[in-house]
Amino acid sequence: MSKEIENEESEKLCCGLVMPISSIDGCNEQHWLDVKDILTESIESAGFQSKLVSYADDVGIIQKRIIQNLYENPMVVCDVSGKNPNVMFELGMRLAFDKPTIIIKDEKTSYSFDTSPIEHLEYPRDLRFTKIVEFKEALKEKIEATYKRSVEDSSYTTFLKHFGTFTVAKLDSKEVSKEDFIIEELRDLKKLVHRQEMISREHRMLIEPARYGRVSSSKAKEIMRREILQALENDMPNIKPSEINNEEVRHMLFERVMNSKRIGRYFEGPEEIHVLFNQVLDDLAA
Repeated sequence: MSKEIENEESEKLCCGLVMPISSIDGCNEQHWLDVKDILTESIESAGFQSKLVSYADDVGIIQKRIIQNLYENPMVVCDVSGKNPNVMFELGMRLAFDKPTIIIKDEKTSYSFDTSPIEHLEYPRDLRFTKIVEFKEALKEKIEATYKRSVEDSSYTTFLKHFGTFTVAKLDSKEVSKEDFIIEELRDLKKLVHRQEMISREHRMLIEPARYGRVSSSKAKEIMRREILQALENDMPNIKPSEINNEEVRHMLFERVMNSKRIGRYFEGPEEIHVLFNQVLDDLAA
């Protein structure tokens, strides 16, 4: 890529992308890669760069990077198809920041009660060509119109003002600071995500993807295996193999893996890490 093209790319505004990346609701990883390509084409045709909110040019803590991008990206497109818990949580954070957001879903996914007042653009789950062409054009136009309105209209809101007359420090007649409101919303969302994860764990499909982030699936498994074994040896030496399937032990192990600086170099986001962590841990416990 020439320097001129690089400069043009760097000058483009970034549109963050929030979407599933691993198997859920009967759709495998390849399906979501195809969806990502479709969304990227629409976003770029609207004049934006398209990047997953978990993406960053440097190596760092994944959760910090996600929150930072959710707050700073001038536009975010969120695909709630399959109601992935992490996607719903990230959408909640973006809406709490009250910044321009476009929600999309496939036609097989039902509306969620809390976000149903917001318009959702729909696309066919089977990604059939003629409908996808129409969807891509509709998404492009929606991105352009939403961004323009957010810049030109000082009263623009994506979500919060649907609940009443809302200013920076008010919701209806109740006086709250913006920070307190966001914190309270995040607490409620965290509880909801925890319940959804418990349900999702019972039905998750363990389909091995061809790649995880920047490395092949076989290498990714070996990296994850080393991280888990190192965490067991260094931090939990008294844990017996028969105790690995204990829910509390799994939770502690996952936290240690997520806090490893090395993990961020190989994986795109927490959903990807979570899927592979469970696969490798199940293999070790077998």
